[in-house]
Amino acid sequence: MKILISADMEGATGVTWPADVLPGTPQWERCRPMFTSDVNAAVTGFFEGGADEVLINEAHWSMRNLLLEQLDDRAQMLTGRHKSLSMVEGVQHGDVDGIAFVGYHTGAGTEGVLAHTYLANSITGVWVDGARASEGLLNALVVEEYGVPVVLVTGDDRTVEDAKGYAPDAFGVAVKDYVSRYAAVCRTPGRTAADIQSAARKAVALAVRASPSQSQQHTVELEFDAEHLVGAATVVPGVKRSGERRVVYTSPDMYEGIRTFKAVTTVVSAAVEEQYG
Repeated sequence: MKILISADMEGATGVTWPADVLPGTPQWERCRPMFTSDVNAAVTGFFEGGADEVLINEAHWSMRNLLLEQLDDRAQMLTGRHKSLSMVEGVQHGDVDGIAFVGYHTGAGTEGVLAHTYLANSITGVWVDGARASEGLLNALVVEEYGVPVVLVTGDDRTVEDAKGYAPDAFGVAVKDYVSRYAAVCRTPGRTAADIQSAARKAVALAVRASPSQSQQHTVELEFDAEHLVGAATVVPGVKRSGERRVVYTSPDMYEGIRTFKAVTTVVSAAVEEQYG
């Protein structure tokens, strides 16, 4: 049995502030061990529950944040950028039985600690087939096409609540409670590690890979905080203006959907000016 962990950082234990997750800052260095502790707890729990293999896919920013030397020796880690499926890279090979979203967060424009969708700012909302979408929902739609269930989600309490909409059977662990976008009531690393390990141990029972689902068309709409970003986004083939600050595109499946989303966010981030956005 193989488990894939998609590891993001904004939803990690103790993280509440942009500098906590920005590579190179002293706060980021301080939070890396807590992020690693969350992931390591999930790894340990999955092996205790009967997993034979655990692959961790680094999914935050530079995708070089976790401390490999502190991880359970039984795990392997995929680190670095430029991966076909970005946050859920590895699910497409047909050997993953379940996936965990560790350190996740809520979507742009919603309540949650460091809430955003792919870009730290600029995007104010994302909708898939009319439903407001977080990164969790976007990635859940991708892995569903490969028959892989989401078995565990960790983050703040709003993230755990959000996960009930896209993975109702998954175990959820809140490592902190939302107060504002930059404030939370945090549990200690010792407590969150124990909670995550316990949930991961139980979540193994949900890791039952199904047959890949039939391709399903999806319509994705993005809203930006500035009109000029629409012009940037529509450079991507198939992406069209749908409002003053909105674009929309339709993909034949979520594999193409997430790749187009990644292309849009890459182009848009290059069009953001330092002071005015």
